Amino acid sequence: MDIKSGCGYPAASLSNFSPHPFELDGVKISSMEGFLQSLKTSNVEMQKYVCALVGYAAKKWGRNKNWQTRQILHWNDVEYKRDSNEYQELLDRAYYALAKNDSFRRAILATGDAELDHSIGRSDYRQTVLTRNEFCNRLHRVRKLVKENKL
Repeated sequence: MDIKSGCGYPAASLSNFSPHPFELDGVKISSMEGFLQSLKTSNVEMQKYVCALVGYAAKKWGRNKNWQTRQILHWNDVEYKRDSNEYQELLDRAYYALAKNDSFRRAILATGDAELDHSIGRSDYRQTVLTRNEFCNRLHRVRKLVKENKL
């Protein structure tokens, strides 16, 4: 199942562009895309603004932010090296928080045992804040944990 917006339920509903509100570290987030794009600024107030954005609006905000040169991302006044375990743990926490959203939970369960893919995702971590593999592996892990009632 190819996860991307505009491709029908449940795949489109699992896209980072989908409006699934959740909270992380006291910050209200309207979509996973808003969260991911917010990591490109060190300004905490601007992060909160970007976290309120959904879908293409969030993507557009982050499009020209040059985080790649330094490979540094930010969350809540903390710097994260893109290739660090700490950054991966932050992504895990974000997806576990997202999994508390009822509509996201219904969509992830509706995938059954399908293999999840993201054909439009990038593979090189130096070019994206979330690679195709990072995204799909998290969706698989979250689905398993939701099915087991561990999230």
